[in-house]
Amino acid sequence: MDLENEDWILMQHVAQGKEVALRTLYDRFGSLVFRNACQVLGSVSEAEDATQEVFVQVWRTADRYDPTRAKLITWVMLISRRMFIDRLRRRMVRPVSISLDEGKHDVAASASQDDEIKEGSAVVRRRMNELPELQREVIERVYLQGYSLREVAEQRNMPVGTIKSALSRGLGRLREKFGMEQTG
Repeated sequence: MDLENEDWILMQHVAQGKEVALRTLYDRFGSLVFRNACQVLGSVSEAEDATQEVFVQVWRTADRYDPTRAKLITWVMLISRRMFIDRLRRRMVRPVSISLDEGKHDVAASASQDDEIKEGSAVVRRRMNELPELQREVIERVYLQGYSLREVAEQRNMPVGTIKSALSRGLGRLREKFGMEQTG
């Protein structure tokens, strides 16, 4: 039996809710998803949460896996990438909710939070602008606009490897600028 067929059978078992199948899937891809989450999100605790979210989503959509369209690793990493992008977007735009029966103190706190968000966004923008053009553009297109590395490579008429390297170097520089420790 070939790997493609084994992957399809594994995903059918995951779709049926078989714990052993989900454990097998996690054993195969859990560390890769986690390392990727750490790289993208920059926080071990957030990466742990995101990794769990990814596998819950994989479990919920397991019946949709089609081995003729993508390898299992590609499918899992695509789900991961989408979830990480969603987390980054949510982090950038966190609405502040205010209850009508809360006093002026809470409104002042919300204004303070808004100021912190604006200040944080300005810092991120400044740090992004300090990156070389290619690195900045690749990070923006992949993480903020949702393009795949292949799409960015086609847009820039460059090899995918060059785009992947620019992304990696750019994320590394941002981690350095924000003083984040690198994991994985």
